[in-house]
Amino acid sequence: MTQRGIIHGVGLGPGAQDLMSVRADRLVREARHIAFFRKAGKPGQARRIIDGMLRADAIEFAMEYPVTTEIPTSDPRYADRLCGFYADCTAHLAALSAAGEDIVVLCEGDPFFYGSFMHLHSRLAGIAPVRVVPGITGMSGAWTASGTPITWGEDVLTVLTATMPEDELTRRIGDTDALVVMKIGRHLAKLRRAVAAAGRDDSAWLVEYAAMPDQRVTRLADANAIAPYFSILLIHGQGRRP
Repeated sequence: MTQRGIIHGVGLGPGAQDLMSVRADRLVREARHIAFFRKAGKPGQARRIIDGMLRADAIEFAMEYPVTTEIPTSDPRYADRLCGFYADCTAHLAALSAAGEDIVVLCEGDPFFYGSFMHLHSRLAGIAPVRVVPGITGMSGAWTASGTPITWGEDVLTVLTATMPEDELTRRIGDTDALVVMKIGRHLAKLRRAVAAAGRDDSAWLVEYAAMPDQRVTRLADANAIAPYFSILLIHGQGRRP
């Protein structure tokens, strides 16, 4: 019997090749099969990060989301379409593994932190061997870009997504010492209101494209009305220090 190939979920870090781990770099450069997520009609951020690193005979498999923001996440059609999409991707990767082929699945940031690879990982369990290579998270790249530590002493750090209801955002923003908010995009106006209602607008920063060529760090009050996809909000902790 053919030995099954390994499916590697490889964390690429926040967006720069030189912030990838040595293991991630090696796997990407040696891979014959490369898979990555992207929005239809776009090259894909993960694919952009590793541009110029692939071997000449690498076979690429672009996994294009059938829906992103066109349908609300509360609409049953959203889950139905994504479930079918992940099932198709899983079948393709499992077939390659069954044929003895190793595959590298590119993951922005860390594969186990708000990443699409998690949905493949849960479906591939028991079907194919899977290994995960951790990566520097986007939020780590963001607070590094801000030039200020995110936590001190016993500060409590809370990580939220801006997709949450506004009242829940307000409550959690007010309850924590340090804050990271991800998945902002079209939710920026709601997030602004929640930050203001929690009384934290003077200490909120927006980091766009952390560790990428277009990196930009601004106070939330001075940010544009629409945040790009790769945006993270920060509120730095002010805890105990010597």
